[in-house]
Amino acid sequence: MKHTIALFILLIFIQGCANKPVTSGTGSDQITLNDSWQKHLRVDNKELGQRLYISNVLTRSTNGLLDVNLELTSNYKKTQNLQYHFNWFDKDGFVIEEGKEPWKSLALHGHQVVNLGAIAPTKNVAKFTLYVREVNETIYRF
Repeated sequence: MKHTIALFILLIFIQGCANKPVTSGTGSDQITLNDSWQKHLRVDNKELGQRLYISNVLTRSTNGLLDVNLELTSNYKKTQNLQYHFNWFDKDGFVIEEGKEPWKSLALHGHQVVNLGAIAPTKNVAKFTLYVREVNETIYRF
């Protein structure tokens, strides 16, 4: 009986540690099984950061370029109108081609999961972040 309870508690602990939400940080291209995906999402709005997380970050080299694929998940019941783009960094943390990556629109519906992918612009890219911002839908009349 004691062993069954201990095993049950261990399984609950392992399950609880498996999927941690991600809300901020910087990126890295070296992903391992125990790596935290937390460092790949940049959200400057704290409230928005609590409604989003990323998971299943995959990277590979495609013709010498960093190829990224990840899942962005809404932890919110309503639709969120967002924009996102990938930021690319060299091995020393310097931004590569800043401002050249266009913002892409994304309507993320309640609790929806979307796959986002991108290929780095140069072979010098070693790290990345996904930068997400909320679209202000306020209409101004003049």
